[in-house]
Amino acid sequence: MSATLIRSLYNITPAALGGVITIGNFDGVHLGHQQLVRRVIEAARERGVPATVVTFEPHPFEFFEQEVHTIPRITRLREKFRALANCGIDNVLVLPFNQKLASLSASDFVESVLYKNLKPVHVIVGDDFRFGHKRQGDFALLERLGQSLGFSVEAMPTLVIDGERVSSTRVRRALASGDHQLVSKLLGHSYSMLGRVRPGDQLGRQLGFPTANIHLHRRLTPVLGIYTVYMHGLYAHPWPGVANVGTRPTVDGTRTLLEVHLLDFNQDIYGRYVQVEFCEKLREEERYPSLELLKEQIKNDVEVARNYFKKQGAL
Repeated sequence: MSATLIRSLYNITPAALGGVITIGNFDGVHLGHQQLVRRVIEAARERGVPATVVTFEPHPFEFFEQEVHTIPRITRLREKFRALANCGIDNVLVLPFNQKLASLSASDFVESVLYKNLKPVHVIVGDDFRFGHKRQGDFALLERLGQSLGFSVEAMPTLVIDGERVSSTRVRRALASGDHQLVSKLLGHSYSMLGRVRPGDQLGRQLGFPTANIHLHRRLTPVLGIYTVYMHGLYAHPWPGVANVGTRPTVDGTRTLLEVHLLDFNQDIYGRYVQVEFCEKLREEERYPSLELLKEQIKNDVEVARNYFKKQGAL
C-alpha cells in the first residue's frame, strides 16, 4: 500500500499536480467506486501522471446532520484510505468538509479548489456526479469548465448488479437487513471494520466468554447485532469468532462497541490493530432479565458460530 494521504490543500506537493483526478465520498469503496478508480489509474498511467482521489471528511451527511445522525458511515477515513490504496491509487486528498466548502458554488469549487490547487489534466466522475452548493453542479457544467480551464472530462457509467444501481445507500441497506451475501456482491468482498483491541470492563471474562473490545470511532454503525466473524491481523490466517455490535442493554450500556469472542483462543492481544470480517448475522442484540440468562444466550451463540465455522472448514 503505497498511496499518499494528503490532509487538506495546504499539504499538496508538486508530485500530486497535473494528474488524473476523481471526486466523491467513496463511502464503502464498493464495486462501482472500484471501477471508477481503476479507470482513473488507467488514464493516469496512459499519460504518465499521478492518479488522485479527492474526498471529504467528515462525510457531508455528517456535517449536515450535526444534531441528529440518521445515516451510518460504511467506512471511516482510515478504512476508506486503505481500500483506495489497495486499488492502486497514488494520492488521496482529503478536503475538510465545513461551512466554507459547503457554501462554494459549483464553479468556484472547480476553479478555486480543484483547478487552482491540483492543475488536473483529466477529470473522471460518475455519470450522476453532483457538486457545489446545494449540489447545483453536474457533469455538463464540469465539462464546460474543463474546456475553459484546459482539462478534459470523462463520465463513467453507473455499475448495475441484479438490475439495480450499485451505491453506498444500497450497501447500507443490505448491511442493515443482514444480507451479507448481497453486501459481498456489492463490495467485491465481505464487509469488515478496522480497529485496535482495547481493555474492556471484563464482563465477558466474568461470564466465561472473554472478548476483544474494539472502539468503533463512528457516530452510527451500519451493523448491529450478533455475527459470526473472522479476525484478521493476529496470525497468518484469520481466526473465527462470534461478535456483538451494540450497547449491551442487559448491563445498561450506552456506548456502541464491537466485542469479539474468539473461538478456542486464549492470548493477550491488547493493542493489536485488527480487521474484523463479518460473515453472517445470527440475531439482534437483546436485553435479558439477568446475567445468567445472558450467559446462556452467549453459550448458544458460540455453539451456533462453532457449527457455522465447522461447515466452513475453519474449525
